[in-house]
Amino acid sequence: MGPRLADIARHAGVSEATVSRVLNDKPGVGSDTRKAVLTALDVLGYERPARLRQRSAGLVGMVIPELENPVFPMFAQAAEGALAQRGYTPVLCTQTPGGISEDEYVELLLERNVSGIMFVSGKHADTTASHERYQALVSRRLPIVLVNGYADSIPAAFISADDREAGHLAVNHLVALGHTRIGFTSGPERYVPVRRKLQGFHQALAEHGLDGDGLVELSLFGVEGGHAAASRLIERGVTAMVCGSDIMALGAIRAARQRGLRVPQDFSVVGYDDSQLIAFTDPPLTTVRQPVNAMAMAAVRALCDEIAGHPVSHAEYVFDPELVVRGSTAAAPAAPVPEPAPEARVDAPPRRDPQNVTPGL
Repeated sequence: MGPRLADIARHAGVSEATVSRVLNDKPGVGSDTRKAVLTALDVLGYERPARLRQRSAGLVGMVIPELENPVFPMFAQAAEGALAQRGYTPVLCTQTPGGISEDEYVELLLERNVSGIMFVSGKHADTTASHERYQALVSRRLPIVLVNGYADSIPAAFISADDREAGHLAVNHLVALGHTRIGFTSGPERYVPVRRKLQGFHQALAEHGLDGDGLVELSLFGVEGGHAAASRLIERGVTAMVCGSDIMALGAIRAARQRGLRVPQDFSVVGYDDSQLIAFTDPPLTTVRQPVNAMAMAAVRALCDEIAGHPVSHAEYVFDPELVVRGSTAAAPAAPVPEPAPEARVDAPPRRDPQNVTPGL
């Protein structure tokens, strides 16, 4: 069923004749009135006539690792909105274990003549991976932007959170609460963000005169990885943990509870990302917020500028994280007070009753 002029007119607050002029792309209608009619059309669920559809400035590929970690959908949503505002149509490419690889997605995107590609936590963040794939794209003069991960061999714009500062913020917070046995977990060390967080962790401990040797357990990203790392660190006597993601932090909390520890009374946990719904976990998670929206806006701006032919600095733009204190951290548990050793007691010799003393012979 086609749109009813009366419904659209009523919703837009104009006459049916005005709606008809807008739908037929006739002159004589003000821009504000035209926008009101088109908005009414969208809100009421009607499809715009082909002549009134906004033409896409081009396709932009967005390659992200997964959707299980809520921070990646957050980034994708922010970037998609910013791209749409600039007239570009985003093409989201999500990797899954055993699924299409990053390189295969790139081939598919090139076949569709994308105007540029945004890579989020991709192979560029892996220090053991070859970066020739990105150098080849640059050689083709295809604009790219790389998020969370840096390699000076790739001539492109990089957008990163300050992971070293994230490690500092988490440790400083826990030390201020009196913790001295603080553990750290994140994903494999070959990833640039993990290395940087680990550097910040050790630097902050050293500044407070503490030692983190033996208190680092790198694991797999995800709940299971956080659970496994926390289980080992709890056995080593840590009272608090810094985690490389909110998802890993949830695994650490589960491990603590399985061992009869209360969070945060007996064991404190700090996450990273501040993804959606984390404020509603039990307990609400203290975390270091990754400035996702600001980073997404910067990535889109850099990519669109390069697509438009404007010069873009091939440098790393670093964004400051923010500590968000909630309910998963508290003062370090007091060390158990040892019970006093029993005092040595010397038994006095038995008292003799004079009446029972046998008279001497």
